[in-house]
Amino acid sequence: MTVLDPDLEGQVAIVTGASSGIGRATARLFANEGARVVLVGRNAAALRQLIDTLPGEGLVVAADVTVEGDCERIFRDTIASFGRLNILVNAAGIIANGTIENTTLQQWDDMFKINVRSVFYLMHLAMPHLIETKGNVVNVSSVNGQRSFPNVLAYCSSKAALDHLTRCAALEVASKGVRVNAVCPGVTVTQLHRRGGMDETAYQKFLEHSKETHPLGRVGNADEIAQLISFLASPRAGWVTGVTYLIDGGRGQTCLR
Repeated sequence: MTVLDPDLEGQVAIVTGASSGIGRATARLFANEGARVVLVGRNAAALRQLIDTLPGEGLVVAADVTVEGDCERIFRDTIASFGRLNILVNAAGIIANGTIENTTLQQWDDMFKINVRSVFYLMHLAMPHLIETKGNVVNVSSVNGQRSFPNVLAYCSSKAALDHLTRCAALEVASKGVRVNAVCPGVTVTQLHRRGGMDETAYQKFLEHSKETHPLGRVGNADEIAQLISFLASPRAGWVTGVTYLIDGGRGQTCLR
């Protein structure tokens, strides 16, 4: 049963990374709350499969957010279809292992290209539309942006940069009525780590170990992260901006173990 949230009903929201994980869960929640959702991702088939299950109006834009022309097309198609933009959720991202000794320059550049550069450009393109609607941005960062962990050097650095991008942008557009926030999850069950090169055996071992490293004794799920994104994107969070909000089962409060 669809339950409309009066705060999101009729809002137009772009969600990147919508084909899986946190982006997919967020797109589904927004649609169930009455928003018009623009699903963005590289996997067109997965996006079409998702939109067929969602209520209300929606739009699929198959795009690679690291390609400038694709980013520009996202906004052209959104405005052509719905006439405005209220919410931008940047959920697309990647992870990879690597240390200061073995991370290549290409791996470093690839990490920043999708986790930081694409978010900057999407926010840049979104701002004229968000200023017009007094809208907002929610970026999907990570506890890794606030705490240091070994063997994920480029990922941690990119998420720290994303957190600061969020804070700086929030100050710059606050006077224009636009809010910019980020959520910073701990270990969450998605395809992120598998796509980062972790095989199934290693991933299951990682999830089991994460029960010990997260004080609440379990990992998170994408629906939980989507609930926080929905709150930050809604008028209920109307006095919240520049926040990089930990949702991590307490992981960010612990020491290395």
